[in-house]
Amino acid sequence: MSDRGGGRARRIERGEIAGTAGEDCRDGKAGGKLAEPEPARAGCPANRRALLETAKKKNPVISKVEEKDASSLVAVAGHPLHAMTVHFPIALVFGTLGADIFYWWGADPFWLRVGLWTTGIAFFSAIAAGLIGSAELFLVPGIRARVASWAHAVAGMSLIAVCGANWGGRYFLSIEVLPHGLLLSLIASVLTGLAGWHGGKLIFDHGVGLMVSSKD
Repeated sequence: MSDRGGGRARRIERGEIAGTAGEDCRDGKAGGKLAEPEPARAGCPANRRALLETAKKKNPVISKVEEKDASSLVAVAGHPLHAMTVHFPIALVFGTLGADIFYWWGADPFWLRVGLWTTGIAFFSAIAAGLIGSAELFLVPGIRARVASWAHAVAGMSLIAVCGANWGGRYFLSIEVLPHGLLLSLIASVLTGLAGWHGGKLIFDHGVGLMVSSKD
């Protein structure tokens, strides 16, 4: 017990253990001195910033990535076109899934026509968004250097392929919506969520494409 206690005391002296009694999340102080945030308190904004700065100092790769410019290249008045165009295939993919479910529920041929149109427009709008996103990926070093960018791209390309199979099967091959079309719509919806997850990480975690305004 004495060895363990002594080891903990030495770790506290070296600053490896923080978050002792009296620590304030607002200013990160403990006993009148600045304390390194503990993982349990990582939800505090100040502590998150401190953890990020610590990671940058310890990992030179992160520092190199952060140095690269991640601003959008394909943009109109500072607004990234990829972020604007992806909303159309996202909405239409889920619209196709809804149409297939309604057809499964009531067997109304109306939903067959709706699903054909929504999946077709989703496919072609996803191609447009994918081309813009690919240009950003290959032309902007700060985007290309991030792993989340490639995960987002792989999910997006997979989504385009599934949407193409879903629309082409219905239009050219007249495949049955039940079960094949519904299954493809489910897969497309999952891929949409996966691509959106990584796309959100690029914006909110990595600041890709953000334009900081000087206005109040």
